[in-house]
Amino acid sequence: MTAIPEYSSSAPAGLFGLYRRVIKLPERIPFSLIQLAARIAISHVFWQSAQTKLASWPVTLQLFANEYNLPFIDPSIAAPLATTAEISGSVLLFLGLFSRLGALMLLGVVSVIQIFVFPENWAEHLLWASLLLLVLTRGAGVFSLDHVAERTFSASRK
Repeated sequence: MTAIPEYSSSAPAGLFGLYRRVIKLPERIPFSLIQLAARIAISHVFWQSAQTKLASWPVTLQLFANEYNLPFIDPSIAAPLATTAEISGSVLLFLGLFSRLGALMLLGVVSVIQIFVFPENWAEHLLWASLLLLVLTRGAGVFSLDHVAERTFSASRK
C-alpha cells in the first residue's frame, strides 16, 4: 500500500498548488466589502421600487386595489405602508444605520410580495431575501454608520 504524499498547507507544489492558491484568492476579499455591496445592491432595488410608486401615486393605488389583492389590509393603507417601508429600509441599508432593522423591514416586504402578490417570482425574491439575510445576520460591516456608532459608544464606556 502506497501512502499518498501530504502537501503543506502553506505552499503546495506544482499544478495542484497553483490551483489551490488561485481558488483561495477570493478569501482575501474583506467581508466588509461584501456586506457593503449587498447593502447597496438591495437598497437600490427597493429605492427604485418606491420611486416608481411615488412617480404615479394614482396608478400605485390602483395596483394595490386591483392587482395586488392583499388580504387583511385596505389598499389605501397598504400602498403608503409599503412605500414607506421601501424608502426607509433602503435609506437605512444604504447608510448602514440601524441596518438590521432596515433589513428586517424589507424582509417583511419581500415576504408579503412572495406570499400574496407574485409567488411565481420566487427566484428573484430569494435573491433579495439572501442579501437581506446577510445584513440581518452579519450586520452592516465596517463601512457603515452602525460600525461608527458601535466604536463611538464602546469607547465612551471605557
